[in-house]
Amino acid sequence: MPHERQQYGQSSESLAVAFLESRGYTIVARNYRTRLGEIDIIARHNGAWVFVEVKARRSGRFGDPKTALTPTKQRKLSMVALSFLKSRGGTQTKARFDVVTVRQEQGRPRVEVIANAFDLAYL
Repeated sequence: MPHERQQYGQSSESLAVAFLESRGYTIVARNYRTRLGEIDIIARHNGAWVFVEVKARRSGRFGDPKTALTPTKQRKLSMVALSFLKSRGGTQTKARFDVVTVRQEQGRPRVEVIANAFDLAYL
């Protein structure tokens, strides 16, 4: 049985998926894992591959979820995304990194998409 924090993370990812789909994203994969790491959501949107990181917070105690994506995490996501694109023969296609934030405001989830949140990060 998932821990409470894991359940919150899973429900936040499900909210993110529904939010993205309502904005025209086609979800291709969830929790895509390789030995290099994991990407929460992989989607197609307006002809581009979109690699989505979901950041959720129940309170502001640990800061804004927008600031939780460190340069180290960006590099790791970049490596996993490149691995995915190579496996699909699509390294010459458009791709971007979006971040979806889920925050609790007045007891209700607030979902926001930050398109092109960061560029491909190299080692």
